[in-house]
Amino acid sequence: MIKYCAFWGILALGLLMSCAGQKEQIVRIDTRHGEIVAILFDDTPAHKNNFLDLAESGRFDSTEFHRVLPDFMIQGGDVFTKEEMPAEEWPTLPAEILPHHFHKKGMIAAARQGNNINPQKRSSGSQFYIVLGKVYTQDELITDMAKLQAAFMQYVQLQSQDNLRQEYTRLYELQEFDSLTNLMISKRKEIEHSLNMKLTKDMSAERIEAYTTVGGTPHLDDEYTVFGEVISGIDVAEKIAQEQRGARDKPLNPVYLKMSVEPMSKEKITKEFGYQFPNGN
Repeated sequence: MIKYCAFWGILALGLLMSCAGQKEQIVRIDTRHGEIVAILFDDTPAHKNNFLDLAESGRFDSTEFHRVLPDFMIQGGDVFTKEEMPAEEWPTLPAEILPHHFHKKGMIAAARQGNNINPQKRSSGSQFYIVLGKVYTQDELITDMAKLQAAFMQYVQLQSQDNLRQEYTRLYELQEFDSLTNLMISKRKEIEHSLNMKLTKDMSAERIEAYTTVGGTPHLDDEYTVFGEVISGIDVAEKIAQEQRGARDKPLNPVYLKMSVEPMSKEKITKEFGYQFPNGN
């Protein structure tokens, strides 16, 4: 009995030591603006493995952040153009779109072609983007803007809404589109009551909390695969987004990147970068 217990004690100790020694992999993206450090998600395995393969083999090196938009995102990793591969041969990945991975600031997602030629939402085999975005109000998030715009145009045709129609026309002629949006949102409840329709959409409490505090790009949710997160250096990504741009939002002064992959225990990642792994991971 003593030997039996000792055996299981040794086995349990071995398992604990094995778990303690488990390594995660962080990705370091070096640019002339500084370093970005990221972690990739286990539950998007096709994207994680593909990204790590490209990074470890050096294929990402000397690619650029070739499209940058302040308060939106920076996009890079065009490996296949660098390697002069014909566009029709560029590999893609199956979508791994999960509801708990959404476009809050700092997330890493896969670029892809549009739904008109890519209804399966397959991802680019190399290109990725880092989300920047902006902070939203709750009303902005839960309003179905497409429905609201249609209802608003119907509403301002009412004789009783002559003043509102004039204000809309004034803002439109001045091209003050943010003010136009705010005007429509401010009238949402009034329009819902008058036209007896619902102009809101459902959104999880988690997403509302993220987008009203950290920010992001919610209109991309459920359309692109989010497969990683920046855990250090989001300020570097923001600096890259401020580069002077030319055609197709490409920086006039190229922002090249170099990647490396480093094994690191989850405990050390949390201690060094403050990243909290989801429960059970």
